[in-house]
Amino acid sequence: MLAEKYLPHYTYENYKNWEGRWELIEGIPFAMYQAYPVNNQLLSNNIAWQLEELLKSCEECKALLPVDWKISEDTVVQPDNLVICYPIDDKPYITKAPSIIFEVISKSTQEKDEKLKFEIYQRERVKYYILIYPDEKFAKVYELINGKYTKLIDATDEVVKLNLKNCSIDFDFSKIWQ
Repeated sequence: MLAEKYLPHYTYENYKNWEGRWELIEGIPFAMYQAYPVNNQLLSNNIAWQLEELLKSCEECKALLPVDWKISEDTVVQPDNLVICYPIDDKPYITKAPSIIFEVISKSTQEKDEKLKFEIYQRERVKYYILIYPDEKFAKVYELINGKYTKLIDATDEVVKLNLKNCSIDFDFSKIWQ
């Protein structure tokens, strides 16, 4: 496509100077909402709270809220909630794949989360990818098996065991909708 030839291709050097919230995927900028709807924020808080509680006894793994994950010079994403199972260094971003990623779906991010990020997270070997649908109050839970995501469950009020590096957690989906 001729137009593609003339489109700018951005890198992390450009990205780190932008104002507002952005993601950069294969050189293409994606604007993110400055503030998510209150219900989505409450849901994300409930996920973070539960992860923090469940990971108290796991010395390696930590729950994080949106943080830059610099996958390459032209790809930087900000998952809504994530779990990493490795030491944090002094960089302003993470560079290794998280073990778990939760994305809270909104109409403006649905296609990107279900397709583009799905493929990126699968390629980068994120063990669990969980798509949260606030309006329908259910979650699609995927596990990376033999390099491909396999859906484990459509969770509403189930408890799902997530096996991490040297620990496992029983995530209770009924607690996040409150």
